[in-house]
Amino acid sequence: MSTLTISGLHVAYGRTEAVRGIDLTVAEGQVVTLIGANGAGKTTILRTLSGLIRPRAGQILFDGRDVAGMAPHLIAGLGIVQVPEGRQVFADLTVGENLALGAWLVRDARATQQRHETILARFPRLRERLGQPAGALSGGEQQMLAMGRALMAAPRLLLLDEPSMGLAPLVVEEIFALIAELKAAGTTILLVEQNASAALEVADVAYVLEVGRITLSGPAAQVARNPAVVAAYLGG
Repeated sequence: MSTLTISGLHVAYGRTEAVRGIDLTVAEGQVVTLIGANGAGKTTILRTLSGLIRPRAGQILFDGRDVAGMAPHLIAGLGIVQVPEGRQVFADLTVGENLALGAWLVRDARATQQRHETILARFPRLRERLGQPAGALSGGEQQMLAMGRALMAAPRLLLLDEPSMGLAPLVVEEIFALIAELKAAGTTILLVEQNASAALEVADVAYVLEVGRITLSGPAAQVARNPAVVAAYLGG
């Protein structure tokens, strides 16, 4: 069963077309990765899925419902939740307040509390810093907070935009271990990531985006063996 189906998506900034007629599918429980160079249009796609950008043309079906151009809060209410590039935590709010904001649209208080405890068990460093301003955290801790905040919303489709950007190698390993853990738990994920090697290792399916167009797609292991992908993204 497909959770997300994108068909013929076009997105433009003024006269500049950033995304040029892409088709992409994310099935329930899959991790799908979108790789490509800076400026290829990866973040634009995620921002469009979140409702932050209105597409020029195309269809975005989420469980059969067209969400293209829908308001961001309505999209979030359907279960599409994004962890943005650069983390974008609320620096002046505490760690606990940031997590609480992630559950803003959730009405089940008991489920929210259980999820809160699960997230703190997964990120013990956040438990230690619950009362501290988020801006005082390290980059890795802020990334954990951004992911924890998104998980508080009980996402049905989790959009991850460059989760390893700017982080130390050991923290990157920790972040990808978490993604693998979420995958094992059945979380549906669309992952945009510059670290193509790590992304292809954790993903089920991969799409390669070049200048706003999908140039290659298939099982992640197969894409990882493609000579052009090895040469361009895997240091081959």
